[in-house]
Amino acid sequence: MVLVERDLLISLLKLTKDGSVLIECVKKDAKIASDIALKLLKKLQNEGLFYLKDDFVDADSGNRLRLAVKAVSLGADIEHVSEFLRWQEFEDISAVALERNGYLSRKNVRFKHGGRRWEIDVVGCRKPLVLCIDCKRWQRSVNPSALKKIVEAQVERARALADTLPSPSLKVECVKWNKAKFVPVIVSLMPGSFKFYDDVPVVPVLQLQNFLTQLPAYVGSVKYFTKEFSHL
Repeated sequence: MVLVERDLLISLLKLTKDGSVLIECVKKDAKIASDIALKLLKKLQNEGLFYLKDDFVDADSGNRLRLAVKAVSLGADIEHVSEFLRWQEFEDISAVALERNGYLSRKNVRFKHGGRRWEIDVVGCRKPLVLCIDCKRWQRSVNPSALKKIVEAQVERARALADTLPSPSLKVECVKWNKAKFVPVIVSLMPGSFKFYDDVPVVPVLQLQNFLTQLPAYVGSVKYFTKEFSHL
């Protein structure tokens, strides 16, 4: 039954990528008997993984990420699962988690600094913190050397954002403050070998809410850049 449930989850991910889908289409794609499919769908709905409305399955970004994590936990290949997730879904769920924790969020923050173009997936501001989030869909396990490059690149982006503010072309809440702490963060689909790398948090997306709740208590132990703003 575990394999059947895994196959059903993968079909749900594939077919809900562009919106709600008929239950009948899910059953056909997963090649599962109707009675078993309905039983599993009701079970998964009770776990809060999606909504059944009449003859349709409906799953928003948060639901689809939970479907993906559940599929991987049942043995699905993470690279295969990632093919059915949109980059924007990581950004959307990250922005929602930030806003639920009192942050003002902006997605796809683009700017120029030092003769280069930069982009940060999600920026969240809640005084005195500015979280600079890079959303990553791990494909298989990430070795330390690859993670090192990912972290170093995000540290550079966070530093560049701090250096370039205030900027007339960037409307970021923190420029209204006297001082801000810019924190680089990596958000991933699945837990990896590291919770921190070089003091940069590496947070599984479904643990982001918990991370944001706890961050104020241990912000002194993570990497950040301080920027003071003059309002003369």
